Amino acid sequence: MRKNIFLSICLFLFLFLISCANERNSKGNSIQIKGSDTMVNLVQVWAEKFVENRPEVNVGVTGGGSGTGFAALINETCDIAMSSRKIEDREEDEAAKNNLTVQEIVVGLDGLVILVNKDNPINELTMDQARDIFMRNVSNWKELGGDDLEIVILSREGNSGTHMFFKEKVLRRGNPKAKDEFSPYALLMPSSQAIFDEVSQNPHAVGYVGMGFSNDEVKVLKIAKDKKSKYIAPTPGNILSNSYPISRLLFLYTKKDSSVTVKEFISFALSPEGQKIVLETDFVPIK
Repeated sequence: MRKNIFLSICLFLFLFLISCANERNSKGNSIQIKGSDTMVNLVQVWAEKFVENRPEVNVGVTGGGSGTGFAALINETCDIAMSSRKIEDREEDEAAKNNLTVQEIVVGLDGLVILVNKDNPINELTMDQARDIFMRNVSNWKELGGDDLEIVILSREGNSGTHMFFKEKVLRRGNPKAKDEFSPYALLMPSSQAIFDEVSQNPHAVGYVGMGFSNDEVKVLKIAKDKKSKYIAPTPGNILSNSYPISRLLFLYTKKDSSVTVKEFISFALSPEGQKIVLETDFVPIK
């Protein structure tokens, strides 16, 4: 009887240790990535290519906005936050309270493009005209030389890095002390894809997305810094040279003491193969 009990205890301990080891291995071979909707398609391709060479690794990629990614990283429910904006001071403070040191990695560049329906005769805007549209200082396309149609404003939600960057760069003209906001008439859309879909169907609509979400189903407007400046298209070359006025960096954020597998994923994103994928998904490589 005692021998049977002893053997049962040994078997239990053995299975328990195996379970712990498997759990550690599972965590070490799993990467959860959350955040920027702008970057979802890019990071999903990275994940697919990374797993081809590392089939034992499970990589999950979900959007929800840059703010969602930072919250998940701080709460340790993801390993990597993808973001189309820099981390805010308050978010760094929250991370510090959780004893986390956050590491920032620039992985690409992007241009925010302003989209209108293909039937809209408008082809270009100045930065001030774009500002007037999204603050509803103008409310009809005919005020800008277009058709007599009321402008329907589409914007990302407040937790989106794209929303915050557009507000800071276009509405507030880069002034950190400015308080300008989107018009309360703006329709807040849950994703860049939702903005694209609505603009492609609605001749009244205007919205902004990362350049990776544009194609010939909509019209991408050229943008000028002011009336005296040249109107610039959001091409990779113009973004890399910083001549396109609404350009930004794309980031991945991790814990400084992240796992070896996470560090290998970051290295892949920055490798020649990873940077080629940046270009293939309509962003601009940093290398």
